[in-house]
Amino acid sequence: MATKIFTQSPNYSPFLIGDKSTQHKHNLGRVSLSDNTSNKKLLISSSIMSPPLPSSSSQLAPPSSSSSVVAHLPRAPSATLPLSRVWREIQGSNNWENLIDPLSPILQQEITRYGNLLSASYKGFDLNPNSKRYLNCKYGKKSLLKESGIHDPDGYQVTKYIYATPDININPIQNEPSRARWIGYVAVSSDDSVKRLGRRDIVVTFRGTVTNPEWMANLMSSLTPARLDPHNPRPDVKVESGFLSLYTSCESESKFGLESCREQLLSEISRLVNKYKGEDMSITLAGHSMGSSLAHLLAYDIAELGMNKRRGEKDVPVTVFSFAGPRVGNLGFKERCEELGVKVLRITNVNDPITKLPGFLFNENFRALGGVYELPWSCSCYTHVGVELTLDFFDVQNISCVHDLDTYISLVNRPRSSKSTVTEDNFSSNFFNKTSEMMFPKGQHRALRLRNAATKAAFLIGSVSNHMMYCNIF
Repeated sequence: MATKIFTQSPNYSPFLIGDKSTQHKHNLGRVSLSDNTSNKKLLISSSIMSPPLPSSSSQLAPPSSSSSVVAHLPRAPSATLPLSRVWREIQGSNNWENLIDPLSPILQQEITRYGNLLSASYKGFDLNPNSKRYLNCKYGKKSLLKESGIHDPDGYQVTKYIYATPDININPIQNEPSRARWIGYVAVSSDDSVKRLGRRDIVVTFRGTVTNPEWMANLMSSLTPARLDPHNPRPDVKVESGFLSLYTSCESESKFGLESCREQLLSEISRLVNKYKGEDMSITLAGHSMGSSLAHLLAYDIAELGMNKRRGEKDVPVTVFSFAGPRVGNLGFKERCEELGVKVLRITNVNDPITKLPGFLFNENFRALGGVYELPWSCSCYTHVGVELTLDFFDVQNISCVHDLDTYISLVNRPRSSKSTVTEDNFSSNFFNKTSEMMFPKGQHRALRLRNAATKAAFLIGSVSNHMMYCNIF
């Protein structure tokens, strides 16, 4: 989805209060109106994807403190190196250190590639009630990637479709049984792709919320112990009950019902890991919105059960590429994921309210007082996992773009800006502002900017209020 008209986006700097755990956060892709003295500049800023501008351009130069820090950091893998040489770093072996700020072209390429593979989970989903494939995939496994317009559809073979069953009956009068919905797929890289990727890559994709029962599952925001390892339940590791229900529920009402989403996935991943034993391998999970939460749970599940461990060989890295994902669990969940070596790269938009839920008020930023005293609710606070790559975009004509997967991919994949482009943007923005000042009195021009800002604030507050209201009802 291409965005057209953008309003000014405030700098996003969450107030951190004594979080003892390391927070990784990086900004890129700001699309907004930025202030330069009295002028406004319509700038699509991808500064960390661009070469540094000359210091003579004082208005556009980065702060000296940040530039001095970057000067002392070791270099990231060179863009000239093939992916087959640096794939472990791209999968997060070093927590993407020096790969995000500035954004490595190879990492940019891989985020885009996994985002496109993920988009097939939406394009293939059949929502036509009159179709024989209603709530299933419209295409067969052999044609899904091609029909979805994926570049190089022969690079992966889809091996299994995945279904999830919301354990919620939204029509209690008719007492209809829960019905499984197609939610994604498992694929494995082809022999030809292995040469380019440097390993055998097992990919699992999860789409986001589409159906009404899935929306209801999202609103079950109480924390509950995951208890995915039968030999060690770990009651301190807690996740959102709605996500866990979607992950573990099955079609119990039907004699020939599907297994749970979890059972389908663990069975297929175990089969593929055994089939390709002896090869370098990676397990990559890509999810959008609610699908990101399922990707988190699967990654934790695989690592907790030790399915990525092989005797006499390196462990298979488990990586999550999360697009617009909400929080999934508490601090215990985050720490256990880190202990198990699960790597999570969260691509977020500062204007996307979903990434701030659940735990809008009580989260990783408010666990401790003054960095010393743990507050009583600290173990019950939702906490994000992994490294954050932050975008900043908003379209006043299409507010839903703040959570749209295609917009996320477009912004990550935006080409580098050049000095000439910035100069042109300055000219066009100055012309726009001069014209608007002539057309509108000064008071009306200011009111227009304030109205745009108020629209964004109302959207965020409304989304959060609706979420909290439904939590109280259900």
